[in-house]
Amino acid sequence: MSFDKFYGNSTAADTLIDMAARERIPQTILVDGPEGVGKATLARRFATHLMGHADLIEKDDLSLPENVDLLAEREKLVAEKRADDPFVLATFPDFVTFGPDGPLRQISIQQMRLLKERAQYGPLQGRHRVFLVDGIDRANEQAANSLLKILEEPPPYLILFLTAENPYDLLPTIRSRSVSLHLNALSEEEMRTFATTRGLPDAERRVALASGSPGVALSLDLAAYDKRREAMRALLEAASGKAPFSHWAAQAEKVALARSEKLENYLKVLYLLLEDILHLREGHGAIRNIDIRPALTQIAQTVSFDWLRTAVIKTDDLMRQLRRNIQKSIALDALVLELRSA
Repeated sequence: MSFDKFYGNSTAADTLIDMAARERIPQTILVDGPEGVGKATLARRFATHLMGHADLIEKDDLSLPENVDLLAEREKLVAEKRADDPFVLATFPDFVTFGPDGPLRQISIQQMRLLKERAQYGPLQGRHRVFLVDGIDRANEQAANSLLKILEEPPPYLILFLTAENPYDLLPTIRSRSVSLHLNALSEEEMRTFATTRGLPDAERRVALASGSPGVALSLDLAAYDKRREAMRALLEAASGKAPFSHWAAQAEKVALARSEKLENYLKVLYLLLEDILHLREGHGAIRNIDIRPALTQIAQTVSFDWLRTAVIKTDDLMRQLRRNIQKSIALDALVLELRSA
């Protein structure tokens, strides 16, 4: 298995294949694009193209159930324990994955120090070692600066893949030392092909909610999504003035009790609902949450375009504050009150 089952963005895959054929592979490759579009998958497939051992390299996929469980267990560890044992996956020794770790899902300084240490050792097989930093835009300032020292003088055998949803969240010096590849969201036709090939249940709904990202379509827990959507729908009804604050308060209590649920998960659902409301208000564009169209239409008839813009800006602000470990309930209560006043 190499690129034969990589869905969409064939230009990016072809570019990497051409680089390998001409033996002109950049030592640092920055792959950016939406969540779940295949950034880390592209890195693993390219590593397989260079080194083989697909069965081992694919075991380092962070979305696999066993790796999801491992990350969940690590969230329960105290920070000192995680620092003493930085998170890394290396089922095949010449391919190493450094992924977001801990409750805030960050790339840590300890991980980047470990990367620097392991980079000193040459490949056990072949000519290359490939290191994947999956989510470099989640690195704190210390970790980003530590990585820069590797980028300045990487050993000749090392290929570094960095993935990011937004490359402009990175230090300019990291971007300037990388060759960039952008992955676009897949078309609806490509998504339907992916869903059919993988035999996904509730395929139509998954394709609608995934926004062109096959990884999201594959991993989406529809039952959990519906619970989050119920809460965010109540939030928007109260925030738009269509319902009293007490309407949200009933849902807010449920959100507070779901302590293992991250604020980020709710905000991602909120973005989808705001997008649907915008389409309904402006009278064009397909909506994703078709099964609650009447409820969203009522909100769309209540709010102005300026209100929607304010809602998106304030949701963006909350997304940026996630790394500060803000309180979920307080943040959402404040959002409702701010938007009611808007």
